[in-house]
Amino acid sequence: MIIAQIESQIRYVTNIDGETTDVLVPVELWQQLISSINSDNVSGLAWIDEQESKAQILAELQESVRQAAVGQTFPVSGFGTTVGDLIEFF
Repeated sequence: MIIAQIESQIRYVTNIDGETTDVLVPVELWQQLISSINSDNVSGLAWIDEQESKAQILAELQESVRQAAVGQTFPVSGFGTTVGDLIEFF
């Protein structure tokens, strides 16, 4: 969605002095904006995942390996990625 399309859908709230104080955004547009902010179009990862440090990802992977060693396993299909993707990342 281009900026002109967004601007045509929003309304501004002003105070008694005519100063803009708030913006009204239709719910559908708001949901689209939040969705686009929360995901990366290239990787498909949520924004929060893109911001996670490699150290944190490695710590989580190490914890997963520890859990697997004691029999606490989960099917890989539930993670939405492949082992090859993980290896390529590191």
